[in-house]
Amino acid sequence: MRESSQSVTVVALLADPDAPTEIAQHMARMLPARLADRSGQGRRFDVEVVSEPFSAGTEDLSTLTRRIMDRGRAERWDLVVALTDLPVHSHGRKLVVDLSHDHGLALISLPSLGGLRFERRALRAVEEAVLSLAGARAAGADQSARRPSSERFAGRLASVRPGPIGEEETADLRYVVGGPRGYLRVLFGMVRANRPWRLVPGLSKALAAALATGAIATVNSTVWNLAASLDTSRLVIATVGSVTLMIGWLVVDAHLWHRTARDSPEARKRAALYNASTVVTVGIGVLVCYAGLLVINLVWALFILNGQVFASMTRTPLHAAEYWTLAWFVASVATAGGALGSGLESDEAIRAAAYSKREQDRRRMLADDGDE
Repeated sequence: MRESSQSVTVVALLADPDAPTEIAQHMARMLPARLADRSGQGRRFDVEVVSEPFSAGTEDLSTLTRRIMDRGRAERWDLVVALTDLPVHSHGRKLVVDLSHDHGLALISLPSLGGLRFERRALRAVEEAVLSLAGARAAGADQSARRPSSERFAGRLASVRPGPIGEEETADLRYVVGGPRGYLRVLFGMVRANRPWRLVPGLSKALAAALATGAIATVNSTVWNLAASLDTSRLVIATVGSVTLMIGWLVVDAHLWHRTARDSPEARKRAALYNASTVVTVGIGVLVCYAGLLVINLVWALFILNGQVFASMTRTPLHAAEYWTLAWFVASVATAGGALGSGLESDEAIRAAAYSKREQDRRRMLADDGDE
């Protein structure tokens, strides 16, 4: 990699497909002006976005770094900042950013930035990484003058601190998160990368079964009597049970549970992290579906129910509380019906709805290795 001119620094954002690429393209419109404003000295920055699956087939940090270096050497880039939604581990800790000032490259693991204010943190992390790499090149031997503080990558959920670097590694500065709060930060980042709201349109057949179940249950007098006899605690139990059934059915039926072939503490921790992100992702999607069913059932009940018929069947007048109780109970019944309807969905459709593209590729690769 070499300088394209004395005043223009060419920065490549090497991003995994899907969410990392979208984030890189969004920040590329703002980065040149922000970097030029902060760097001073009349320097200008040209930011390019390159979308390719550089993390495909590996979770090893050394392999990822080597791929980034090889990709950078083949192009006329001055600096390379790689973005991945892979939760990268280093010496038992979750990597936030890896910097190699000598080679002008950085690797940022987006899940380690957390799930809240994600794009803002990603922009700040990339900005600090570029300024650190560019400042080190301008300063020559005095590289420490422009190295970013760990506070630049920190958040409220977990503190970021310098991480250990092996003697044969190319990085000269590394920030990591660890401990329970660091685990939660990475977990929320993984869930955010999966974008659980996409699960709703991805379960069209399951939702159709749930809507049909809800429509029939709303006009069933037996359901009216059951709903009228239930108190709040039983309705909550019905909600938890139906949502749990839906989550469990999706995870088991679509083979979303991750099993590691390696019998090591590190492999088990990674498997637990992936499975936790799967359960939370699917859980958020199911809760969104449940809320939608609750609203639809309430509207349907307001439109279709007759107060005199309802009172004659249940000996309870039809007021706002009865409408709400019935819609709540029917939403639980419909969710259970939707769990059975999800069996009509293909495994590929559910995985596509529940996971990011990189995570889909990773699981497909693991399945192919298992078949072999």
